[in-house]
Amino acid sequence: MTFDFTSISAAFFLGLFSSAHCVGMCGGIMGALSMAVPAEAKRKRWLILMAYNLARITSYGLIGLLLGRFAQELTAWGGQTILRCLAGLLLIAMGLYLANWWRGLIYLENAGRFLWVYLQPLGKKVMPVNSLSKALALGIIWGWLPCGLVYSALMFAIAQGEAITSSIVMLGFGVGTLPAVLLSGVFAQTLSSWLQIKQLRWLFALAIILFGLWTIWGSGMHSHSAHGAHQHPLSHQAAEEMPEEQSGKEHDAHHAHKHHQDSGSHESHH
Repeated sequence: MTFDFTSISAAFFLGLFSSAHCVGMCGGIMGALSMAVPAEAKRKRWLILMAYNLARITSYGLIGLLLGRFAQELTAWGGQTILRCLAGLLLIAMGLYLANWWRGLIYLENAGRFLWVYLQPLGKKVMPVNSLSKALALGIIWGWLPCGLVYSALMFAIAQGEAITSSIVMLGFGVGTLPAVLLSGVFAQTLSSWLQIKQLRWLFALAIILFGLWTIWGSGMHSHSAHGAHQHPLSHQAAEEMPEEQSGKEHDAHHAHKHHQDSGSHESHH
């Protein structure tokens, strides 16, 4: 097992740059968590917000682990290049969605609502969230919320081709979303107004699109290196077999020559 710190860092910045989408998706629930605790109980409010977010990030890591296990099997059959290409395309779609240039990713979110129909009632049962246990439960459930951003990050995570690494990449992504989501529970109105600035959203969107292009380019590099690694052992094997084959031919030639000499000697004796 190897850890690709570049991929983990990239996932962190993906979560950080997608702050506008995170606030839009989770800002409401963060506001509800804040309102469930009296304003004077600031310490308890922060503990509940932290517990919810840590549980949410843990849920991301669990999803990455489960799907990363299946991706690991696919990678063993040479499918990692395909996974990275799909991850790059989803990231580009996420950037376009974030900038409101193309909202095709919403169809993917709608597909995830089939599971959310069963999970959402569980989340309602722990409302209002006025204790740490309820905050942890809601965070675990909310991690499965249909979200194009999470799906894009998840595809990038499982493209790593190893279950544990996929889980860690998803944890890195979750930590990247933490500042915006956490602050939206305390400074929701101010943060939302900042993220409504068109130029700022475009900047974040372009960063994610470039990240997607980098992922696709990396898939080509991975394919090339894998092809080289596949060819090298064959070349090495051929190099090893050639002297052996040459030696065998020399041995046969020497044996034939010796046999000819023995035959000549035998005829002259007669």
